[in-house]
Amino acid sequence: MERTGGSPEPLGLIAGNGIFPRLVAAGARASGVPVVAVAHTGETEPELEGEVHACTWVRVGELGKIIKVLKGGGCRRAVMAGGIAKVKIFGGFRPDLRGAAFLAKNRSLHDDSLLRGIAAELESDGIEVVPSTVFLPELLPEPGVLGRRKPRGRNLHDVAFGRRVARATGSFEIGQTVVVQAGLVLAVEAVEGTDAAIRRGGELGRGGAVVVKASKPGQDLRFDVPAVGPKTIELMQEVGAKVLAVEAGRTLLLERERLLAAADAAGIVVMAFDPQEEA
Repeated sequence: MERTGGSPEPLGLIAGNGIFPRLVAAGARASGVPVVAVAHTGETEPELEGEVHACTWVRVGELGKIIKVLKGGGCRRAVMAGGIAKVKIFGGFRPDLRGAAFLAKNRSLHDDSLLRGIAAELESDGIEVVPSTVFLPELLPEPGVLGRRKPRGRNLHDVAFGRRVARATGSFEIGQTVVVQAGLVLAVEAVEGTDAAIRRGGELGRGGAVVVKASKPGQDLRFDVPAVGPKTIELMQEVGAKVLAVEAGRTLLLERERLLAAADAAGIVVMAFDPQEEA
């Protein structure tokens, strides 16, 4: 999208935690699109400021301020990139008037409900929410084995089992990650997040655990894309987990080359399964 005069229209970036917001900003910048960012205090990496045209810091819950900043920056499109720790909702949460009104109307803390509701609020003010991967399609893997190490038969059985568990738990908004081994569920991601689930499950498995990450049924992939990165591999190596299986086309591989190099060095299988195929 361009302005009338031919210059690129700025992209709004609502930034959460992790490296993903910086990758989005870099991808947009490489395409010649300026980025107006809204960063969350205590969540967003400060380095984001060096990747964007403008950056304003807000507290979690300041929805009115976010919309004001994006509209003031001339943004008619925006992406949401990076998560917000759910525990912030129970502490350190300071909504402004619009944020408080939104929560009173929404009545749910489920990820999908919150994010869809925020997207609707933005769109009611003329800001279209577009997929966060719009400038980063290369981060979404094709089906197959992604690293050098290939899975064994028992690994594939656990991946299929983990997929079924993830689909079932995802329908209850429990989480995106499950850790399984020998047909047993070792851990299911809840409010504590992916890393804590991997650590808990991997330690219970004592070597050989399989980590499966999948989107929830009906998940809106514009702004809630499952993601893994090099830190995922580091944690799996620490607890002895042996396989990481993700959804092809629906999971971000952050710092892909570094992730796969680390997995190969640690003897960890990284694979992407076709979400359209039965588990």
